[in-house]
Amino acid sequence: METRAAKRKKFWFEGENGIDRISDLPDVVLHQILFHLPIKTIAQTSVLSKRWRSLWISYPDLDFTSVTTIGVSSAKIKPSSTVKRLLSPSHSFSTKRLDFISQVLALRDKHSDLRILRFRAPLSFSRLNGLIRLAVRQNVQELDVEVATDDYFNFPRSVLTSESLRVFKLRSRYPGFRLPPPSVMKGGFRSLHTLSLSLVILYNQPSLSDLFTDASFPGLKKLNLDACFGLKHLKVSCLALEDLTLENCFQLNGLDVSGARLKRLRVASCFDASCGESWVKINAPSLRIIVWEYNAITENSSLENLISAHEASVGFFLVAEDISVTKLRSVSNLLSGLSRLHSLTLKTECVEVLSSRGYISNVMHPFNHLKSLELQTCFNKHNVPGLAYLFKSSPTLHTLILKILNNYKIERRKWNKDLWDMPSSEEEQFWESQTQALKPLLNHLSVVKIHGFLECENEVSLAKFLLKHGKALQEITLFSGHCNYRDSLRRQKIRSQMMGFSRASSNAKIQFL
Repeated sequence: METRAAKRKKFWFEGENGIDRISDLPDVVLHQILFHLPIKTIAQTSVLSKRWRSLWISYPDLDFTSVTTIGVSSAKIKPSSTVKRLLSPSHSFSTKRLDFISQVLALRDKHSDLRILRFRAPLSFSRLNGLIRLAVRQNVQELDVEVATDDYFNFPRSVLTSESLRVFKLRSRYPGFRLPPPSVMKGGFRSLHTLSLSLVILYNQPSLSDLFTDASFPGLKKLNLDACFGLKHLKVSCLALEDLTLENCFQLNGLDVSGARLKRLRVASCFDASCGESWVKINAPSLRIIVWEYNAITENSSLENLISAHEASVGFFLVAEDISVTKLRSVSNLLSGLSRLHSLTLKTECVEVLSSRGYISNVMHPFNHLKSLELQTCFNKHNVPGLAYLFKSSPTLHTLILKILNNYKIERRKWNKDLWDMPSSEEEQFWESQTQALKPLLNHLSVVKIHGFLECENEVSLAKFLLKHGKALQEITLFSGHCNYRDSLRRQKIRSQMMGFSRASSNAKIQFL
């Protein structure tokens, strides 16, 4: 007796009249359907009929990441070898899966071009070269490879001569790979629009100041460089480039980025904190989004012509000895270059720098166009002048988001206003002294959100000040943090008191979440 599942399958493939409806669809439609299935399942369809076998050998999108993996060795490793443990290949990987990839490439229809090839595997350099050569011969357009080898390997030169390659992503596990000489690199990649390289060993060529140019990469739109060890100087000036990401280049001393079409820039965990001559220069009139996070503070910063800058996130990798007058001036120059922003996020370390004693003498340009400001801070007594300085520098701000990172090692005074006629606290007096200087902000600020609100004195004092003087304030939302020692009765009492604070705006509403 035919099961229900078999009946459904027969109806789907043959319909009510016994006609195979799916097999009659055009190849391009069937390829699109197969694209949503694992590669193993797609291969199994080749046994259905000659029609499906021809579909398999001409299938253009080969994603082997569902059948190839790079594991982590379970061998016992010394603590000093943590990095190697995280990046080392697993010895349990079956070579049969690599043979499967080679066989698929070898059996493909010679007249069918390869659109996508993706795989992850630990393998030898010669085998990697062999697989890539097969793909290049089939006019591969997107090549996405993640490999782990027993030793350093050289960049596969066969991709340089490909006229069909549009996207090339090469991610290496430990120990990494080396680039060929710039003179060799310049001769290829004429059609490439996306390049992503990870774990590149550049000790023998620490400067890439003449590689990423318009002459070498005329069509490059997206560039991602990750973990370039030994890289000290980098210059990127591709005219077509729209998206640049640079991460984990800890030994970088100098960065020069220019591009008329660059729209997005991300630089994270870069620059040598111990280098006394580090610098950054950015000239990008079309740049809209910039992410600058966990970088060491450079000695010099120059951001020029960022007339289209709209959104930015800024943070630093900070140690106490970093905050010198020179580096304070560098931070000021960097933030001044972002003065046209509409949305800005400043990480904790950046707020710490702005709160330094010597910073106010290094005045930055005001953010006259800023509408949304997010600040991450421990919000202790030391940070208050820095916050006030930022508020003064944001005269047209509409939305303020304050994310308090509570450090329980730092004691913060609890709000205690049992008697309404008690003299104002030091925090309240400070904010009241800033009323005139903050008048432009108080006439525009509409939305305030404070996360990690623990009803401490500095938090309540700021909320009270904004309610009392914020003429345009519409809503203030206080997101309570979790704190075991704070009982609910005391919290409710403080909230009741806050509901009774005077308000400059009759439309201002307080929410506790």
